[in-house]
Amino acid sequence: MFKELKHDLAVRPIYHSSEKRIEAHIFVAFLAYCLQVTLKANLRPLASGITPREVIAKFKTMQMVDVCIPTTDGRDLMLPRYTQPEPEHRVLLQRLQLRLPEQPPPKITAAQAHQQAPAASAL
Repeated sequence: MFKELKHDLAVRPIYHSSEKRIEAHIFVAFLAYCLQVTLKANLRPLASGITPREVIAKFKTMQMVDVCIPTTDGRDLMLPRYTQPEPEHRVLLQRLQLRLPEQPPPKITAAQAHQQAPAASAL
């Protein structure tokens, strides 16, 4: 069964030296298989002509990026953003009855501000 599971997921052989790593590898492969079977079941009534592998390949082009904007006080404004869906993504999302989450909120990193603070207090 594991050999068939790995074939469905296109997983290449990986050799581990400890029993814990072998169990972890099998567990992760099984989780991936469960996700693939669930996606296949969801596709059947909604978009029967497309395979889970094709859906994953199409969504691979969507990415999460961090836009880093330096501020005047030495901090960085981090804007984690995912790319906007292309028309083919929108069709798939609609057919699968899925919604993308809201864009994550911005974060401000103060690492540089902490480095500059002792120098400013010495004045």
